[in-house]
Amino acid sequence: MKLMLTALVALAVAGSALAAPRSATLTIRHQLRGCHSWSFDRSSWKASQTITLAQGATLKVVDNDVMPHKLVQLSGPKATLSRPAMAHVGATATARFLARGTYVFKTRAGEDYPMGMKMETIGEDNILRLVVTVR
Repeated sequence: MKLMLTALVALAVAGSALAAPRSATLTIRHQLRGCHSWSFDRSSWKASQTITLAQGATLKVVDNDVMPHKLVQLSGPKATLSRPAMAHVGATATARFLARGTYVFKTRAGEDYPMGMKMETIGEDNILRLVVTVR
């Protein structure tokens, strides 16, 4: 019985690791309330996001906001960041996760709107925060 239980737990752990995706895309957008938010599925727009990825996975961040954003790692094992400064609409950054653990990120939004564009927003600007758990 103990051996069977151990085998079931091992299968559950292995299955959950296999279920974690090896890639994901997170999109930033401009919005009236809070200035900006981001989403993995383009329907759940929030300032704070969480995701679980497989070890070795790559996350692509697309800046579709009118403001520039910079992806900044706050804690966790060191992620490999490529082009973290997203200086224009459509710019992308990538993060690769080689080690297991919990990674925490935010973006640092720029203050410059494109020339001649005035954007009114309601309330405080959101601080975009991301927690990535790598299995």
